[in-house]
Amino acid sequence: MTIAASPRAQAGHTAPGVHATARIRATSSGNATILPVLAGDGPFDLRRNRSYGTEARVCITGAMSAPLGGDRLRIEATAEQGAHLHITTAAATIALRGPTPEHATYDVRLTVAEQASLHWLPQPLISTARSNLRQSCTIDLAPTARLVLREEQVLGRAGEPPGRLSTRLTVRHDGHPLLDQQTRYGPDAPGWNGPAILAGHRAVGQILIVDPAFGSEPPAVRLLGDDPADGQAVLTPLAGPALLVTALAPDSLRLRRLLEAAYPTA
Repeated sequence: MTIAASPRAQAGHTAPGVHATARIRATSSGNATILPVLAGDGPFDLRRNRSYGTEARVCITGAMSAPLGGDRLRIEATAEQGAHLHITTAAATIALRGPTPEHATYDVRLTVAEQASLHWLPQPLISTARSNLRQSCTIDLAPTARLVLREEQVLGRAGEPPGRLSTRLTVRHDGHPLLDQQTRYGPDAPGWNGPAILAGHRAVGQILIVDPAFGSEPPAVRLLGDDPADGQAVLTPLAGPALLVTALAPDSLRLRRLLEAAYPTA
């Protein structure tokens, strides 16, 4: 009987930590969007899904458990001029402890050119007990670019505390800062579970929409959710052609419902 080696062993990683990058590039071609670059290694397996109109669609599936302590993971996606790109993941990303207490990194870099659009809609990130992850997302948008981004974090699986999780979202529009926020949860993050931040909830998420149309017609502020114990969401316009929906909930299911109620097209 032959036993296949794990993907980490096949990759020759005897020491803790995998270094891997996925690259996606979308280009406009007539009335369609093509993908001249679709490459992933390590835990990233990129699948080309059926296109929707002029939009190319990609699903990222996991080829191994990641991120673990010591891993260095990166995704780079570019929608060139006039291209339309939709990216999702097949399952939740689970941050695990791994063989070393060293933190893991998961960096996402998105670039959207003139008259292009990008939907970045991954499944939730789950921070498990004793994990240590630093996640960042950096986005550069041209003046006429459009973006739909959804982020969701679940702090601990059922019955367990979360690990250490820090996230940073940095968005530049036409070369100028549009949004720059950083959050920390779990051990060593003062007050993360207190009334000023999560108030006992374990699921947090947001939707960011950037669209030139918001420059002349910004959306109105809205509060969703009647009972704070069941979670609430707030929709606010940003100082630019953008809106931000932020939500808190006891679990991922109610979090997604709040986000979809605030902005269903995401």
